Amino acid sequence: MISKDNIYATAQDSIRDFTFDKSVVEVFPDMIQRSVPGYTTIISTIGELAKRFHQPGSNIYDLGCSLGAATSSIRRALNTADGQIIAVDNSPDMVERCNIHVSAFKSKLPVDVQLGDIVDTPIENASLVVLNFTLQFIAPDERQALLSKICDGINPGGALILSEKIKAPDPLCDEVLIDLHHHYKRVNGYSELEISQKRSALENVMKPRTLAENHQLLKNAGFSHSQTWYQCFNFSSLIAIKSSITSDKKDSQ
Repeated sequence: MISKDNIYATAQDSIRDFTFDKSVVEVFPDMIQRSVPGYTTIISTIGELAKRFHQPGSNIYDLGCSLGAATSSIRRALNTADGQIIAVDNSPDMVERCNIHVSAFKSKLPVDVQLGDIVDTPIENASLVVLNFTLQFIAPDERQALLSKICDGINPGGALILSEKIKAPDPLCDEVLIDLHHHYKRVNGYSELEISQKRSALENVMKPRTLAENHQLLKNAGFSHSQTWYQCFNFSSLIAIKSSITSDKKDSQ
């Protein structure tokens, strides 16, 4: 049974910064489903994209894996033992619960769940890397270096899936997106108090950028192609592809 998210249901004297601690881990499936429009679609599509980009014998990275939803989607999609998933999170509580979820799901594809900072995680022999609502929690001045490291570690023809909460470049349009998101949360049972307190808890730790800024970061990192494949309100998912050697040769002719 999924525990209901009521972390911000009662008034708090002071709102501390949001962290992925044990209280969040206990209610995370409910929290994410009621807070992120299109989350189920994004997770299932990550599996479909894995089928397209996985290369035999390569690594797939799930960076900021939380409870392993993306990892599980990929394992359902790939009926192979030729490779592995490396799932990384910096929350000990998340890693502990992710290991339980991974162990409960039978699949040929092995998973190595690691406790660590994704900024320091080596990326090697990768055909697919997933940053599913993770980069937004990385300090803005560290994002370019992280994406560049990821691109360097991806094999030619491989890809990065980047899902992010975004902001609109136009303040009025951004306000519309925020209002739509808050309405979504109300429809899913969150009170005005919960919405307000959660927003306060996130404002110092989540720094969203515009779609254009994210695409520019991907281009600067070395990805030759990027495309927004999903957006609902202020939540989006992008695919960035590293050119294959064959494509590079064609481009030069």
